Amino acid sequence: MCVAYPGTVLALKDGGKVCSVDFGGTRVDARTGFIPVKEGDHVLIHAGCVLQVLQEEDAAAMEEIFNDIAEIENEEKPYEKDLGRSGKGETSHDAP
Repeated sequence: MCVAYPGTVLALKDGGKVCSVDFGGTRVDARTGFIPVKEGDHVLIHAGCVLQVLQEEDAAAMEEIFNDIAEIENEEKPYEKDLGRSGKGETSHDAP
């Protein structure tokens, strides 16, 4: 099963083709494709690509669900495991 996580756009790169996204302290670069994003947008990312821009309330609801799952699994942040991270830092997904 594949899971996409919500994050917040920190900055645009390469003329808006790539954005830097924060996932609670973990940063990744993601391709924007044909989805227009701006700094501060809440976005859904999967496999290094922006899938969609989320409404703030939807992003907050998803984050709450993932935090509940993390508590159940006794993990701080469930997405760090999927991103291959054991802590905070910066990761890039082959974005130019």
